[in-house]
Amino acid sequence: MSAIKAKARKVLASDHITELNSARPKKPFFFLKPPSSILPPNGGPVLRPKGVKLHYEVELAVIMRKSLQDLDPQDEEKAMEAISGYCVAIDMTARNVQDEAKNKGLPWSIAKGFDTFLPISEYIPKDKIPDPHNVELWLSVNDKVKQNDSTNLMLFRIPRQFAEISQCMTLDESDVVLTGTPKGVGSVEAGDVMRAGVRVDGKDVQQGRIQVKVEEKGGLYEYKET
Repeated sequence: MSAIKAKARKVLASDHITELNSARPKKPFFFLKPPSSILPPNGGPVLRPKGVKLHYEVELAVIMRKSLQDLDPQDEEKAMEAISGYCVAIDMTARNVQDEAKNKGLPWSIAKGFDTFLPISEYIPKDKIPDPHNVELWLSVNDKVKQNDSTNLMLFRIPRQFAEISQCMTLDESDVVLTGTPKGVGSVEAGDVMRAGVRVDGKDVQQGRIQVKVEEKGGLYEYKET
């Protein structure tokens, strides 16, 4: 088990807009994924539950160095000092499960929370990413690039995201914060291979590489409309 998974008390993620056909929010929106959804490097395949329409979303993940509570959104220095390092993550979503829940006004934690629904890269030291607001995230499926864009397009910078989260719940040491995904979100099927990474000044960060296959999940769960 990776140290990131072992130490994380919670995983928080920012929502995205274009692919969800949502109005631009006035402030960051975030949701929780369970740490049990983390899939460490070389931890096996992403498992697609029966009946699930599975979507990928590549993101830059922040690993917290220390706690933050009620952070002033203008205090960028304090926010950035609270960062230990980074990793690349693929936020997997059971899209049909999520869509049904949203349409019926129901919680949709299950759509984000299945085991293996958060493949991550190795830990990236903070000095490898001098400016997290100016790196390129990319993801390919079967060697076809599906997502490739800069974090300078974030709707809300990382300090603002930390501020909004920490006003509601304390960000603890070793927590993981997913900072949003670029355009190009799409589906994967069993047998597909996802690769993802991050570039700084056009060069791949070696610790940020992910390669993971998608396989069908066994067990009792099967998606059926409620």
